[in-house]
Amino acid sequence: MALLLAIAVLSSTAGCKNSSSRASEQLAKNSSDIQQLDSNLAFDNITLEQADEQGKLLWKVKATQATYSEDKRIAQIKLPDGDLYQDGKAIYRVKAQTGEVKQNGEKIVLRGSVVVTDLENKAVLTSEQMEWTPKTSVLIVRQNVKGTHPQVQMAANEARLYDKQDRMELRGKVVATTTNPDLQIKSDQLIWQMKDQKIISATPIEISRFKNKRITDVATGNQAELNLKTKLVTLRQNAQIVTTDPALQITSNILNWNPNQELLSTDQPVTVVQRQDKILITANQGQFDLQKRMAFLVGSVRATGQRNQSQLSSDRLRWNMASREVLSEGNVDYRQADPALHITGPRAVGKLENQTIVLNGGRVVTEIVP
Repeated sequence: MALLLAIAVLSSTAGCKNSSSRASEQLAKNSSDIQQLDSNLAFDNITLEQADEQGKLLWKVKATQATYSEDKRIAQIKLPDGDLYQDGKAIYRVKAQTGEVKQNGEKIVLRGSVVVTDLENKAVLTSEQMEWTPKTSVLIVRQNVKGTHPQVQMAANEARLYDKQDRMELRGKVVATTTNPDLQIKSDQLIWQMKDQKIISATPIEISRFKNKRITDVATGNQAELNLKTKLVTLRQNAQIVTTDPALQITSNILNWNPNQELLSTDQPVTVVQRQDKILITANQGQFDLQKRMAFLVGSVRATGQRNQSQLSSDRLRWNMASREVLSEGNVDYRQADPALHITGPRAVGKLENQTIVLNGGRVVTEIVP
């Protein structure tokens, strides 16, 4: 108790030129006078600070006024503006409308138009409340949290900054936007590893890609990771991407997505729905170049034309979505219902939606079902 009060008295003596300053000078000259003051001590234009056992600063805050509680353990401060330290180095700059220094300097709470600047990572957070506990080195901002950074803009109910890990956790109705790639991310919780430039979600997530300010693709999954260095998004568990041009729905357990290059890949079983022609394709693996409108599927490939109940199976399939032509290779098996037909062979070329499939490249067996 006495340490925080003595610092406040000496700081105000050096920094103010009014009756409060003169009173502070008298207190500094004779410590016994402290016991005779009113239980609520008020000081104007004051600087408060706290150091650890080694003498390294933990925090230093200026305020237009500080008023102490009866037991001297809590100070109410107005217009606080100062720095928070880690290992003697300023890591955050903070300011607000009001605040409290609690537990003899072991916790600082700021309220009203709070602004927190991460001095190393250049992130700026605004909120209605901030809490800083030097011993844990965890800074928490709550209520209408908004953040800006050269790579990410964000909003959430709460943000927690872990300086030692260069990590920020966003919680509650999280919305984050990035400019490269141009994405909007929605989740209930996000972890931003600032040094590694990764945004991670262990909860269900929705990622929308924008082009010319319009949504072109929407990706979802139970987990996700966005690497801002490589511009690669990895979606896991019930991963799905719905694209508008071409109109596809691609689902797998894992999807690797490069939004800038419009590339998708997975080494897991994948399902593709082409909505316009009602074509369903399944395979063990897949690669998609959405710019070139090409898809390459491998392993137990099965393509079904739902309009006419035609089905094409093979080991490999190349799909040109622009021309709507498919090239199947390896153990090709084609079936259709009307007219009833069954053909097998090593290779096939054609279009599923109008049943124009040609098998060639070796022994072809045709079975016409009566």
